[in-house]
Amino acid sequence: MPFLLSDSLMCADPLCLGDQLRLLDEAMDAHHADVMDGHYCPNLTLSPDTIAAVCRTVHKPVDVHLMVTDPSCWLERFAKAGASILTVHAETISTSAFRTIREIRRLGCQVGIALNPATPLSFIQHYADEIDLLTLMTVDVGYAGQPLIPQVIDKIRQASMWKKDAHLPFRIQVDGCCNKKTYALYHDA
Repeated sequence: MPFLLSDSLMCADPLCLGDQLRLLDEAMDAHHADVMDGHYCPNLTLSPDTIAAVCRTVHKPVDVHLMVTDPSCWLERFAKAGASILTVHAETISTSAFRTIREIRRLGCQVGIALNPATPLSFIQHYADEIDLLTLMTVDVGYAGQPLIPQVIDKIRQASMWKKDAHLPFRIQVDGCCNKKTYALYHDA
C-alpha cells in the first residue's frame, strides 16, 4: 500500500484558508480535520460550518477526526458537512462501538477509529475488521507542535503486523509530530 499524505487543517491560517486549501488539494492525498470540543481535549477547533466550507472547496477526501467527548452528537452534522471519513476515538465509544460504526456507515462515511498513545491495540480487537482507518496518535490530543511519544513507534509496528497477519482491511494513519524528521521513522514502522 502506498504512503499517503494528509494536511492538518487545524494548522492552516484561517485568514488564508481558501488559498491554502486550493494549493494543498493539489499536493495532498486527503485532508485531516481535527475537531476538538474543549472537553475531550483542552482546545476548540473546526466547526461543522468550517468543514462544510472546506468540503465545498476541495476535491480530495476529508477525514473529520472527532476528538470530542460524545461523538454521537456530531456524526450526522459532520457527515452532512461533507466528511468522507468520520474518525472517533475508541476511548469515547467503548460502550457503543458497534452502534457508532453502524451509524457512521448509515451516514455514508468510512469508519475511522483513533487510539491515544496509552491505549493498547487490544482495545479495538472486537471490531478491528469493521473499520476503514486506524489512526494512531503519536502525541497526546489537544495541540499541534508536541514532541513524538517514542513508545508509539512500537505500537505502529504492532498494528502493521496485526493488520497483515489477521488480514484486516483498515489503513494505518499516524497523527502527531509529522515532519521531515519523523516521516521515515513512521513509514519504516
